[in-house]
Amino acid sequence: MPINVLMPALSPTMEKGNLAKWLKKEGDSVKSGDVLAEIETDKATMEVEAIDEGVLAKILVPEGTADVPVNDLIALIAADGEDPASVQAPAGGGAKAEAPEEAPAPKPDAGAENTTPGGGHKEYARVDTAPQGPATAAKSGEGADGSRVFASPLARRIAKQEGVDIAAVKGSGPHGRIIERDVREALASGTAKGDAKASAKADTGKAPEKPAAKEAAAPQAAKAAGLSADQVKGFFKAGTYEEVPLDGMRRTIAKRLTEAMQVAPHFYLTVDCELDALLKLRTQLNDGAGKSKDGKPLYKLSVNDFVIKAMGLALMRVPTANAVWAEDRILRFDNAEVGVAVAIDGGLYTPVIRQADRKTLSTISNEMKDFAARARAKKLKPEEYQGGVTAVSNLGMYGIKHFTAVINPPQSTILAVGAGEQRVVVRDGAPAIIQAMSVTLSCDHRVLDGALGAELISAFKALIENPMAMLV
Repeated sequence: MPINVLMPALSPTMEKGNLAKWLKKEGDSVKSGDVLAEIETDKATMEVEAIDEGVLAKILVPEGTADVPVNDLIALIAADGEDPASVQAPAGGGAKAEAPEEAPAPKPDAGAENTTPGGGHKEYARVDTAPQGPATAAKSGEGADGSRVFASPLARRIAKQEGVDIAAVKGSGPHGRIIERDVREALASGTAKGDAKASAKADTGKAPEKPAAKEAAAPQAAKAAGLSADQVKGFFKAGTYEEVPLDGMRRTIAKRLTEAMQVAPHFYLTVDCELDALLKLRTQLNDGAGKSKDGKPLYKLSVNDFVIKAMGLALMRVPTANAVWAEDRILRFDNAEVGVAVAIDGGLYTPVIRQADRKTLSTISNEMKDFAARARAKKLKPEEYQGGVTAVSNLGMYGIKHFTAVINPPQSTILAVGAGEQRVVVRDGAPAIIQAMSVTLSCDHRVLDGALGAELISAFKALIENPMAMLV
């Protein structure tokens, strides 16, 4: 039987991708490990590898196709011994592989093999990324008829908040699993919400309180939520502006940070840090850096490298703050993982320095230079920019003295770093000139309270002003 090649999910939040290029043609033989195609996400270009041997019989989605939904069928491979000419594309071309109408709950059987959906076809969508850790298991519940319902935690949370009957939603995820997109589509259509109201009426014996008023308020709330593109354009004279379509990166940034500001309750803490000792130590370390074989310094430390290291150590000194929000619990970590905002054309990446508390300043410096170069070329792997507990956003090089940054979920804090400048302060009763910078910590109040956030930023300030502590 032919092997289905599906559009892979290259990150937990990916819903669509662009099929940039096919590296194999119809009729080409493929073996395990061969690269079949290149997939573009909002932030990276990744390769899809074959995990079975055979012949690429049918390409169902041509290269250059944009916004291909995850799990859509993009190609068919004729298995070993199968005639490629006999392989036929399913009705609808590259449509999503058919999922059963109702996915029965699997019975545990240690000796049983997993069956493959879609009429016995095997399916795969392997990519050249490192494992993302254990996959999030679908939470199971029961529908009105007692059947088991599979849905992601995010889908369940949104359904609960919006009053959507999760059992009435048709899933489009792997094997019929209900994902966020399905709940939002059901909410937009109003079908599942209506089912939820009907269920409530059947269970309680009476209609929900004032349904007419709630239904009448819904369109008004949607109208108040924002203006359409035509309404916005109506404010401006035609020919005085250029329309720039949203690419995947800008669309994702807009969606995630809007959700972050709406969901995560932000509060902000600002301190001034003296830099004189840090700048002196930085000069000494850079002057003492050894040379590589080509005569270049082995490292060149920046102030940002000290900031990353200090943030990592501060999280270790205040371990309760080294945590993230996980819907119904808080996750605390043993190591400090610090993301660093890197601006590129049209957006930004936030590559993560893993175990920043344990790495030397020179290691952090060299790692950041590599991340920045590959970020601008859009060659970072998803595992290199996903996750992290906190992040650093430095706009000091633009002369910005003070700003506040938006937390990037699932992180619980982000540090906004301003420019270093000479300031006049009072020291021992007399004016003195120092080099200083202002930093502002944005905190997720679900994870950190004011006192805990103050402890964290105070620990950071102490390390910046006594930088020798970062070397021991």
